[in-house]
Amino acid sequence: MLDAAFDALKKYDWGTDRAPLAPIEDAVTASHGKEDARKDLESRLLVALKSDISRDAKDYVCRKLTIVGTGVSAATLAGLLGDKDHAHMARYALERIQASEAGQALRDALAKLSGNLKIGVISSLAARRDAAAVPAISASLVDSDVAVARAAAIALGEIGSADAAKTLQAATPSAAEAKQAVVDAQLACAESLLAADKKTEAMAIYKSLAGEQQSKLVRLAATRGLLACVGKKS
Repeated sequence: MLDAAFDALKKYDWGTDRAPLAPIEDAVTASHGKEDARKDLESRLLVALKSDISRDAKDYVCRKLTIVGTGVSAATLAGLLGDKDHAHMARYALERIQASEAGQALRDALAKLSGNLKIGVISSLAARRDAAAVPAISASLVDSDVAVARAAAIALGEIGSADAAKTLQAATPSAAEAKQAVVDAQLACAESLLAADKKTEAMAIYKSLAGEQQSKLVRLAATRGLLACVGKKS
């Protein structure tokens, strides 16, 4: 039945009856805790992903790889990150595969992409809270594409590590939109550090944002953060 389901996958497309694919769904569910079964499914899915199947079929495969995929899937999924038709679902899978190879694939892709495809990868690294991606993302803070620079700042704020905060503090974007994103991201980092009980690092960020050069709203947020660091209510 599973062989027949993978044969049906070759012909699957939008609007096609999904019932013939049910054995794949069942096999994925049944593979929980069974390493050999999961390896077999991953192998079959990757063969399908590399073949000439429809966009919807490849989307289906990527969804299944979020469940049974391992680092073995990273290279094949990475090969789709530059394809506007398949990049979204490839990122969707790589975000959810916990293997280090998945994060590395996303990091490696950054320098090769631009525009919305690059923004997508930056967002996926942020979703993974990938602290190792800070150096790669930081290069995009000065991207000529303001949307990319803004996405990089937001991502560093979501990662929220001390290294991300230092990178943001050193950033000098030229566009006003990117500058504001950098400030907002610094506040996000400070909140994350405070939540992790790293009060010294959080306080340093809040102090840097409490000056008159910042907007009233930013100063207010920084003041509240400083009070939180010393255990006082605003």
